[in-house]
Amino acid sequence: MSNTDIRPFRVDIPQDALDDLDARLRGARWPHELPGSADVYGVPVARVRELVAHWLDGFDWRAVEARLNAYPQFVTEIDGEDIHFLHVRSPRADATPVILTHGWPGTVVEFLDVIGPLTEPASADDPAFHLVIPSLPGFGFSGPTRSGGWGTRRTARAWVELMSRLGYDRYGAIGNDAGSMISPEIGRIDGEHVVGVHVTQFFSFPSGDPAEFEKLTEADHAALAHLQSFLDTKFAFNVLHSQQPQTLAFALADSPVGLLAWNAQLMGESLDPDFVLANVAIYWLTGTAASAIRFYYEDAHLAEEPAAEPTVAPTGLAMFAGDFQSIRAFAGRDHANIVSWNSYDPGLPAGGRQDAPGHYAAHEATDLLVGDIRRFFAQLG
Repeated sequence: MSNTDIRPFRVDIPQDALDDLDARLRGARWPHELPGSADVYGVPVARVRELVAHWLDGFDWRAVEARLNAYPQFVTEIDGEDIHFLHVRSPRADATPVILTHGWPGTVVEFLDVIGPLTEPASADDPAFHLVIPSLPGFGFSGPTRSGGWGTRRTARAWVELMSRLGYDRYGAIGNDAGSMISPEIGRIDGEHVVGVHVTQFFSFPSGDPAEFEKLTEADHAALAHLQSFLDTKFAFNVLHSQQPQTLAFALADSPVGLLAWNAQLMGESLDPDFVLANVAIYWLTGTAASAIRFYYEDAHLAEEPAAEPTVAPTGLAMFAGDFQSIRAFAGRDHANIVSWNSYDPGLPAGGRQDAPGHYAAHEATDLLVGDIRRFFAQLG
């Protein structure tokens, strides 16, 4: 029987699960690595050993639990799945409701740093927001999923239902990573109620028309080179998730060290270890390593035709140096109402040649992202 009630939720991982994790970490079998190879073959052993040492002797899961439990959390069933979400309302009567969506290998932890400044800005002149921060279906406390098909479009439809169920008939959508694909779809599906969409990436690529390249600037060509480098050195995860997620899942579900190494390939050395481990621990402790990576398979094997028309909801971009670099000539083809386009370089340290500082901007460059979100929604009125 379906249960569409909104029920309170609290994170409470049993101690025996933490004890089992500790034993697995201490009993890890380490792979062979060629001397001096650094990251040529992938994530180096030294980096994973350092993270595991911190996981064992420095990282405090109970502190992460307490931080999550400091905010109101809930679960409700949508389209056959239990959806977990934080729902933090601003004390301001003029606050705008927004739904914030993370991606892989992130979790709701991505957005914890923006909760305070967005719900309770220091200045009355800054806009305030009611925040809905769900765990993606099959990710963390929203999983594992019990059915297939949970990619971008099905998730967007679920988020529309969630905002309706919460009583919000006028709201915005904010996203990073997969959230930057889901949020524009929310605007497409529920344009009557969505006031604006704010993302940190436009995943818009060349269509094959040579005329598109005539519009490109020098910066655009540099962005294409950055993308090509990523495709050449780091895209294997996407291919494997899209083709054989279940095969990979055996290793990720059995070894926390394997899960850490796999997820950490997209959580670079510039990130603080507590942030990396908080995200990875959530996947491990909820048993959602397998269901999360199925997201890629579902998007690669859509049962429905992709939308032919561009999105029309007012849309804004806050792009960060070191992260995926969006190209306006391509983005404008897919999104017809881009009203804000800003690029930031917060001077984040690059921890390694394959690092992507700025990808988790809500955590790494909180003030810059919060400021851009405020200005974007303020201009919409």
